[in-house]
Amino acid sequence: MSETAATLDVLARLIAFDTTSRNSNLALITWVEDYLSARGVAARRVANADGTKANLYATIGPEVGGGVVLSGHTDVVPVDGQPWTSDPWVLSERGGKLYGRGVADMKSFVALALAHVDAMLAAPLRRPVIMAFSYDEEIGCLGAPSMIAELAALPQRPSAVIVGEPTSMKVVSAHKGVRSFLVEVIGREAHSSLPDQGVSAVMEALKLMRLVAEMAEEARSVAHAHFSPPGPTMTIGRVEGGTAANILARRCEFVWDLRCPEQAEGDAIEARFRAAAEQLDAEIKARAPEGGVTITRRSNTPGLAIARDSEAEALARALTGDNETRAVAYAAEAGLFQRAGIPAVICGPGSIEQAHQPDEWIELAQIEEGVAFMRRLVHRLSV
Repeated sequence: MSETAATLDVLARLIAFDTTSRNSNLALITWVEDYLSARGVAARRVANADGTKANLYATIGPEVGGGVVLSGHTDVVPVDGQPWTSDPWVLSERGGKLYGRGVADMKSFVALALAHVDAMLAAPLRRPVIMAFSYDEEIGCLGAPSMIAELAALPQRPSAVIVGEPTSMKVVSAHKGVRSFLVEVIGREAHSSLPDQGVSAVMEALKLMRLVAEMAEEARSVAHAHFSPPGPTMTIGRVEGGTAANILARRCEFVWDLRCPEQAEGDAIEARFRAAAEQLDAEIKARAPEGGVTITRRSNTPGLAIARDSEAEALARALTGDNETRAVAYAAEAGLFQRAGIPAVICGPGSIEQAHQPDEWIELAQIEEGVAFMRRLVHRLSV
């Protein structure tokens, strides 16, 4: 079986697992464990608190430092309400494209890594390859930190990470950090004809939502090289609240998202929002002591800073021949590895433009390019 055929076989099996982030990923993790065990490779799980999800990592090759981590997440975004024209959990091919949830983001990279285990085992590797597969990346990179902590603490510390998010097999040197917040405003119900007798949580929440919009507009004047959009972005993704048109709302909740190239920018924006929320909380409590504002940070993923002299950069550029400097607006797990002291870049098959879409697809040619990338990696680690 060719490496491309082997990759497609593994990919079909991975796609068949519905690992939408709201679900457990353990069935897929068990399958990967069995796949590796059949080849004599031991893997270690790093589970979440209740054991319903797990990261998995495994080392192939000599137990020495300087290994290369191939990092991918196992979870995917929902297909709910999307107009798919084929079964999202069945890999299908049409016109040179492969379709299925996760083919671009990012089970194709995981499949490429697994399909080359036999080649890695057969090669005289001088440095190891470390497979590292996480959970809950799509909802804020929540799973990977516990696994990354273990990898960073290994006596044989790896020296580079390739995070296989879809980049059309080009090297990406930086990504924005992302923070998201759940904001709950509690007021006091009253008849809408008597607004002074209550506090409308919706009306009060609007003040904070207006601040998010104002800060987003101000950030348009900020520019960072290589990023598009060039500066921080802020969006409100979900709003819930109220009971009826003639009742002052007791509760309103909204979720907002902050993406920044630099941590200091994010810290300043968050601090400004929290100061406004603290002031609003006091104002509400003065009128309704049972009310107020509560902020829950849902995620806080650090950005990846450009480090052109790192081992990860040198390796990825040697394997791809790509010397352009790129940065992306989405967040990934690369920043977490960098923060833990392990250099990282992003490089994987497919395009982010197809990610999260109905009829998500990847060109078969990208799989073939990924196969060539893995071949070159195995060779480079063997000389």
